[in-house]
Amino acid sequence: MQRNSKSAPAPVKRGPIVLVGMMGVGKSTVGRRLAARLGLGFVDADEEIEKAAGMTITEMFERYGEAYFRDGERRVIGRLMDGEPKVIATGGGAFMQEDTRTLILDHALAIWLDADIDTLVDRVSRREGRPLLKGKDPRVVLTELAAIRNPVYALCPIHVKSAAAPHEVAVDSIMEKLSQWH
Repeated sequence: MQRNSKSAPAPVKRGPIVLVGMMGVGKSTVGRRLAARLGLGFVDADEEIEKAAGMTITEMFERYGEAYFRDGERRVIGRLMDGEPKVIATGGGAFMQEDTRTLILDHALAIWLDADIDTLVDRVSRREGRPLLKGKDPRVVLTELAAIRNPVYALCPIHVKSAAAPHEVAVDSIMEKLSQWH
Protein backbone atom coordinates (compact mmCIF):
# COMPACT_ATOMS: atom_id res chain seq x y z
CA MET A 1 0.00 0.00 0.00
CA GLN A 2 1.41 3.42 -1.00
CA ARG A 3 1.70 5.94 1.83
CA ASN A 4 0.70 9.52 1.22
CA SER A 5 3.93 11.54 1.50
CA LYS A 6 1.93 14.66 2.40
CA SER A 7 0.66 13.27 5.70
CA ALA A 8 2.41 10.03 6.57
CA PRO A 9 4.90 10.34 9.42
CA ALA A 10 8.42 9.31 8.55
CA PRO A 11 10.32 7.06 10.90
CA VAL A 12 12.56 9.35 12.93
CA LYS A 13 15.30 8.80 15.44
CA ARG A 14 13.97 9.30 18.96
CA GLY A 15 14.64 12.79 20.17
CA PRO A 16 14.70 16.20 18.54
CA ILE A 17 15.18 17.05 14.89
CA VAL A 18 17.21 20.25 14.63
CA LEU A 19 17.24 22.46 11.54
CA VAL A 20 20.43 24.42 10.93
CA GLY A 21 21.48 26.73 8.12
CA MET A 22 21.91 30.32 7.04
CA MET A 23 19.56 33.12 8.02
CA GLY A 24 16.71 33.36 5.53
CA VAL A 25 16.83 29.70 4.51
CA GLY A 26 13.43 29.08 6.10
CA LYS A 27 14.31 27.08 9.20
CA SER A 28 11.37 28.41 11.24
CA THR A 29 8.77 28.19 8.49
CA VAL A 30 9.94 24.77 7.27
CA GLY A 31 10.33 23.63 10.88
CA ARG A 32 6.72 24.49 11.79
CA ARG A 33 5.44 22.67 8.72
CA LEU A 34 7.72 19.68 9.26
CA ALA A 35 6.60 19.40 12.89
CA ALA A 36 2.94 19.49 11.82
CA ARG A 37 3.57 16.83 9.20
CA LEU A 38 5.33 14.59 11.75
CA GLY A 39 2.80 15.26 14.51
CA LEU A 40 5.52 16.76 16.74
CA GLY A 41 5.89 20.00 18.65
CA PHE A 42 7.90 22.87 17.21
CA VAL A 43 10.33 25.17 19.00
CA ASP A 44 12.08 28.22 17.55
CA ALA A 45 15.33 28.49 19.53
CA ASP A 46 15.58 32.25 18.86
CA GLU A 47 12.12 32.80 20.35
CA GLU A 48 13.10 30.73 23.39
CA ILE A 49 16.31 32.77 23.81
CA GLU A 50 14.31 36.02 23.69
CA LYS A 51 11.85 34.69 26.31
CA ALA A 52 14.68 33.59 28.59
CA ALA A 53 16.54 36.91 28.26
CA GLY A 54 13.47 39.14 28.35
CA MET A 55 14.73 41.06 25.31
CA THR A 56 15.09 40.68 21.57
CA ILE A 57 18.15 39.19 19.92
CA THR A 58 18.90 42.59 18.39
CA GLU A 59 18.83 44.14 21.88
CA MET A 60 21.14 41.42 23.22
CA PHE A 61 23.65 42.05 20.41
CA GLU A 62 23.49 45.83 20.94
CA ARG A 63 23.70 45.78 24.76
CA TYR A 64 25.97 42.84 25.46
CA GLY A 65 27.56 41.69 22.19
CA GLU A 66 27.57 38.47 20.24
CA ALA A 67 29.52 36.44 22.85
CA TYR A 68 26.79 37.07 25.46
CA PHE A 69 24.09 36.07 22.99
CA ARG A 70 25.95 32.88 21.95
CA ASP A 71 26.32 31.81 25.59
CA GLY A 72 22.59 32.21 26.17
CA GLU A 73 21.87 30.45 22.89
CA ARG A 74 24.00 27.45 23.94
CA ARG A 75 22.22 27.21 27.30
CA VAL A 76 18.75 27.39 25.74
CA ILE A 77 19.58 24.82 23.05
CA GLY A 78 21.06 22.58 25.75
CA ARG A 79 17.75 22.79 27.63
CA LEU A 80 15.87 21.86 24.45
CA MET A 81 18.01 18.73 24.00
CA ASP A 82 15.83 16.89 26.52
CA GLY A 83 15.34 13.74 24.44
CA GLU A 84 11.73 14.59 23.60
CA PRO A 85 10.81 14.23 19.93
CA LYS A 86 10.24 17.72 18.48
CA VAL A 87 11.45 19.93 15.66
CA ILE A 88 13.78 22.78 16.63
CA ALA A 89 14.78 25.68 14.38
CA THR A 90 18.08 27.29 15.38
CA GLY A 91 19.58 30.65 14.53
CA GLY A 92 22.07 30.72 11.67
CA GLY A 93 25.13 30.98 13.92
CA ALA A 94 24.15 28.43 16.56
CA PHE A 95 25.73 25.43 14.83
CA MET A 96 28.96 27.40 14.36
CA GLN A 97 29.62 27.34 18.11
CA GLU A 98 31.51 24.15 18.94
CA ASP A 99 29.73 23.45 22.25
CA THR A 100 26.31 24.04 20.71
CA ARG A 101 27.16 21.96 17.64
CA THR A 102 28.32 19.07 19.87
CA LEU A 103 25.05 19.24 21.85
CA ILE A 104 23.04 19.08 18.64
CA LEU A 105 25.04 16.30 16.99
CA ASP A 106 25.10 14.20 20.17
CA HIS A 107 21.44 14.59 21.17
CA ALA A 108 19.43 15.21 17.99
CA LEU A 109 19.19 14.55 14.29
CA ALA A 110 20.67 17.63 12.59
CA ILE A 111 19.39 18.66 9.16
CA TRP A 112 21.20 21.31 7.13
CA LEU A 113 18.66 23.38 5.23
CA ASP A 114 20.63 25.03 2.42
CA ALA A 115 19.79 27.64 -0.22
CA ASP A 116 21.67 29.64 -2.83
CA ILE A 117 22.69 33.23 -2.12
CA ASP A 118 20.03 34.76 -4.42
CA THR A 119 17.27 32.95 -2.52
CA LEU A 120 18.73 33.98 0.84
CA VAL A 121 19.09 37.65 -0.18
CA ASP A 122 15.49 37.70 -1.39
CA ARG A 123 14.20 36.17 1.84
CA VAL A 124 16.24 38.27 4.30
CA SER A 125 15.16 41.46 2.54
CA ARG A 126 11.59 40.74 3.67
CA ARG A 127 12.32 40.85 7.39
CA GLU A 128 14.04 43.29 9.75
CA GLY A 129 15.89 42.43 12.92
CA ARG A 130 18.93 40.53 11.69
CA PRO A 131 21.84 41.93 13.72
CA LEU A 132 24.57 40.57 11.44
CA LEU A 133 23.05 42.44 8.47
CA LYS A 134 22.44 45.78 10.19
CA GLY A 135 23.75 48.57 7.93
CA LYS A 136 25.45 46.13 5.54
CA ASP A 137 24.89 44.73 2.06
CA PRO A 138 23.05 41.40 2.61
CA ARG A 139 24.57 39.78 -0.50
CA VAL A 140 28.13 40.52 0.66
CA VAL A 141 27.47 39.40 4.24
CA LEU A 142 25.62 36.22 3.22
CA THR A 143 28.29 35.28 0.67
CA GLU A 144 31.04 35.71 3.29
CA LEU A 145 29.06 33.82 5.94
CA ALA A 146 28.25 30.95 3.55
CA ALA A 147 31.95 30.51 2.72
CA ILE A 148 32.70 30.08 6.42
CA ARG A 149 29.56 28.29 7.59
CA ASN A 150 28.69 25.85 4.81
CA PRO A 151 31.64 23.51 5.51
CA VAL A 152 30.53 23.34 9.16
CA TYR A 153 26.84 22.91 8.30
CA ALA A 154 27.99 20.01 6.10
CA LEU A 155 28.69 18.06 9.33
CA CYS A 156 24.93 17.49 9.59
CA PRO A 157 23.98 13.95 8.64
CA ILE A 158 21.13 15.19 6.42
CA HIS A 159 21.43 17.97 3.79
CA VAL A 160 18.36 19.42 2.09
CA LYS A 161 18.23 22.18 -0.53
CA SER A 162 15.64 24.92 -0.10
CA ALA A 163 14.96 26.61 -3.42
CA ALA A 164 12.99 29.67 -4.45
CA ALA A 165 9.85 27.55 -4.23
CA PRO A 166 7.10 27.03 -1.65
CA HIS A 167 8.49 25.80 1.68
CA GLU A 168 6.40 22.63 1.29
CA VAL A 169 8.93 21.49 -1.33
CA ALA A 170 11.67 21.55 1.32
CA VAL A 171 9.37 19.76 3.79
CA ASP A 172 8.69 17.05 1.19
CA SER A 173 12.43 16.65 0.64
CA ILE A 174 13.07 16.35 4.38
CA MET A 175 10.28 13.79 4.74
CA GLU A 176 11.82 11.73 1.94
CA LYS A 177 15.27 11.84 3.57
CA LEU A 178 13.80 10.98 6.99
CA SER A 179 12.07 7.94 5.50
CA GLN A 180 15.51 6.71 4.38
CA TRP A 181 17.23 7.57 7.66
CA HIS A 182 18.15 4.71 9.96
